[in-house]
Amino acid sequence: MGFVKRVVYKPVEELDVSSTSDEVYISANVKAPRMAGLLVKLFVWFLELRILKPILLYMLKRENQVHKFVSFVDLEEPPLYVPLHPYKEHREPETKYLGSDLSPSEQVQKATECIDSTESIWESEKICFRHWTIMDYSRAYLSREITPNMVADKFIASVRQSSDPALHMSFFISCSEEEILRQANESTLRYERGDPLSALDGVPIAVKDEIDCTPYPTTGGTKWLDKVRPCTDDADCVKSLKLCGAILVGKTNMHELGAGTSGINPHYGATRNPYDVNKITGGSSSGSAAVVSAGLCPAALGVDGGGSVRIPASLCGVVGLKPTFSRVSHSGVLPLNWTIGMVGVLAGTVEDAMIVYSAISGQLPSHQPVAQTHPKVHLPFLNLPNCMPKLKLAKYDKWFSDCTCDIKLCCLNALDQLQKIYGWETIDVNLPELESMRLAHYITIGSECNASLARHLEKLNLDEVGWDARAALSLYGAFDSKEYLNAQRIRNRQLQIHQNIFDQADVIVTPTTGVTAYTIQDNALKTGELDYINGAALVRYMIAGNFLGLPAVTVPVGYDKDGLPIGLQIIGKPWSEASLIYIAYAVQALCKVDYKKPEVYYDLLSDLKRAKTA
Repeated sequence: MGFVKRVVYKPVEELDVSSTSDEVYISANVKAPRMAGLLVKLFVWFLELRILKPILLYMLKRENQVHKFVSFVDLEEPPLYVPLHPYKEHREPETKYLGSDLSPSEQVQKATECIDSTESIWESEKICFRHWTIMDYSRAYLSREITPNMVADKFIASVRQSSDPALHMSFFISCSEEEILRQANESTLRYERGDPLSALDGVPIAVKDEIDCTPYPTTGGTKWLDKVRPCTDDADCVKSLKLCGAILVGKTNMHELGAGTSGINPHYGATRNPYDVNKITGGSSSGSAAVVSAGLCPAALGVDGGGSVRIPASLCGVVGLKPTFSRVSHSGVLPLNWTIGMVGVLAGTVEDAMIVYSAISGQLPSHQPVAQTHPKVHLPFLNLPNCMPKLKLAKYDKWFSDCTCDIKLCCLNALDQLQKIYGWETIDVNLPELESMRLAHYITIGSECNASLARHLEKLNLDEVGWDARAALSLYGAFDSKEYLNAQRIRNRQLQIHQNIFDQADVIVTPTTGVTAYTIQDNALKTGELDYINGAALVRYMIAGNFLGLPAVTVPVGYDKDGLPIGLQIIGKPWSEASLIYIAYAVQALCKVDYKKPEVYYDLLSDLKRAKTA
């Protein structure tokens, strides 16, 4: 320890968050080669040897600057263990409040009333491609043009096609045709009676396999977890969707234990990106992003612990919404990281993200006490122009620019358009100590995952665990109490720093990821891969949403030179989901004309309508 340079953190009140600050931007200094196949096996074998393990872990922490920025630092803040936020008034667009006594279906009704049905932003001859929306399904059902039974049949046929060896998209871990048809038949009967439960009635919605949804097991992307933790009930968010009549079509593939960002799962296959089947989807909510991108579902549920909703949403060209910490009940979600992870929504459009968000959000149930009062859920009226005040969008230029050239130019163009069309101002700021926050987040999410699984790992047959997940679990168990406590003290600092930014601006804007989807290499298919350099680039802009519990949303804004999607992220103040949804809608309105159809796409409604008229 004697040769480790000790970092002394200034008091937060002495930090300058203005653009003139002399704070040095430090990009992630990841020192680890990509490993897959035999190489990752050798690494894990050495890592699991009792004699070598402590030495290797010490070296990894030192070389990747954990010691410098977290382990042996000098800072004065007390630890902040849970990112709970008091409600503070802030500028919002015109909104509709949801009463705490409303049922999920009534909340969905309120959400549909916020969508401008007279002139859809999608109704233009200039639009080359658009996803079918929840309201498209609802209108088709109400007109008796098609039925949920017809959609279910088409969905099942499409999933079979996607599983063909020629594609092998690996969208789902569990998908029961019998269960889908049962739900569809019940929904069809409700429409025949003229009594649908909500606009979500009969709409196919997928669920990440980290969320309990009977009758399916909850595997967390593993081959063993459902054996020691059987799924006996639905998660609260799933219960809400079922009360709205949604057809829960199965459990989507995910990165094993959420312990990676690629979405490559050695047990259930690498989920393929619908824009290029040779590319990753991103993780860990890989299957949920892919099924939405491919048109199988207008929306899906994911869980976001380190960008796990927003990363795959961005790489697959869809919308990803991560609400404020504790806005959506976490009951019935695998407790892998209880102060970091949040249920989120992946959807083809901002409108659909808002509808599903409205269904699953609200007060926590009584069995989940929280030492605070949650503000009411409110939703923006999605019509342009709105009475939204002139917004200030904070941008830290050095951080914003730490991405590929295509991503930077695409996101800057989107900001320019927001300024030209809506008059919103982009202001330059400084966000200090971002690398410290990234490392503190990794220590926290790793420690929580390790603590959650510890009692199972002692008895676990390691042959049932993927090699990349085994490496992650070894690293997760390497952090001591001093490092964990210092990480929580850094959390306290960063929350204060971000509050200082929000005193100057309404939101923070960044690219969603530092790179677009990269190629799936054959040697990773059976072992998974360790690619911490690409991983660091994918999570570069994710951390505040999870570590600080802030709401965030990603919206597609364009494509790189290879036609792969690029997302723009908006990070908001606590409880500012209404503003984020409205801003995302404004971004979508500007960029929709250039949206492109994925290479793999199942046009369920068009196919059914054509078949009926043929």
